[in-house]
Amino acid sequence: MTEQPPTTERHGAPLSPLLGLPGAVAGNDVDAPVAAHYGSFNGEQRHLESGDGFVDLSHRDVVRISGPDRLTWLHALTTQHLERLQPGVTTGVLVLSPNGHVEHAFFGSDDGEAFTAHTEPGAAAALIGFLDRMRFMSRVEVTDLTAELAVCWRPAKVGEAPYSGYELVPRDQLETYAAAAGPAAGLWAFEALRIARGEPRLGLDTDERTIPNEAGWIGPAVHLEKGCYRGQETVARVHTLGRPPRRLTLLHLDGSENRLPTRGAPLVVDGDPKAKPVGFVGTSARHHELGPIALALVKRNVDLGAPLLADGLPAAQEIVVDPEVGLHVRPTGFR
Repeated sequence: MTEQPPTTERHGAPLSPLLGLPGAVAGNDVDAPVAAHYGSFNGEQRHLESGDGFVDLSHRDVVRISGPDRLTWLHALTTQHLERLQPGVTTGVLVLSPNGHVEHAFFGSDDGEAFTAHTEPGAAAALIGFLDRMRFMSRVEVTDLTAELAVCWRPAKVGEAPYSGYELVPRDQLETYAAAAGPAAGLWAFEALRIARGEPRLGLDTDERTIPNEAGWIGPAVHLEKGCYRGQETVARVHTLGRPPRRLTLLHLDGSENRLPTRGAPLVVDGDPKAKPVGFVGTSARHHELGPIALALVKRNVDLGAPLLADGLPAAQEIVVDPEVGLHVRPTGFR
């Protein structure tokens, strides 16, 4: 193993020691502390799809919620049904604003003593601040474990539960873990597969107005048969009436230009003389089979067959969130 890079942080997050692996090239922006690839992101995608290797996601933040009241407390605060969560079951959890906008998203499991979850890089401080303000008399303790635990993802560990495949590794054992779990795949490979699955990242594929119904979080991170959490009225109303204001879509991009769209770039209907934005582009990647792809939030009433321009690149849509999603399934009741 080569020597580690001389710096220890990038974009405020610990720099992964696995950037010292042969061929490692660092990522960009919030993903800069980990490797984008190790020399062949197409080959790395194929390894992951075959069930081999692992991905270093050690720049993600880790939060631990302990105490005897943790699950009933989280159940009351969040979108997920957690009061009877069984140990070892991975789940997604959202915290909403009073108007139903997604403020926090985290993913994890309970081990019988604590619920440990990971969230976007740099997001733990705000999440912990919110949770601490809501403790009141509950017997819970919230701890930031980012400095102690690193997140990795292994396709061999993916199960039936949404958001499975993630593992928490003692940060000082990350290199030992990598030697046993290899071959290493970079974030570009992981992101290409994630985007193809239609799984959004909060703050990258969403904005401050996003509600769960728009982003495909109904089910994986929002339980419709529980009640009394902040923002529930919006979620229930949109689901019952159908037709969320916007919908997450997978874009298949024209690959004739050697570039990907800029995150946050406007989406317009190709041929619209007014070029009025109908949405925005989120994350994008080059998939080894599908070619260049991206996630985007687009207005619900945009025709599914309408040709779009994503940062000037022609794009075709593939449904992730059905524009009539709430009309097909009715909740059996809210408690």
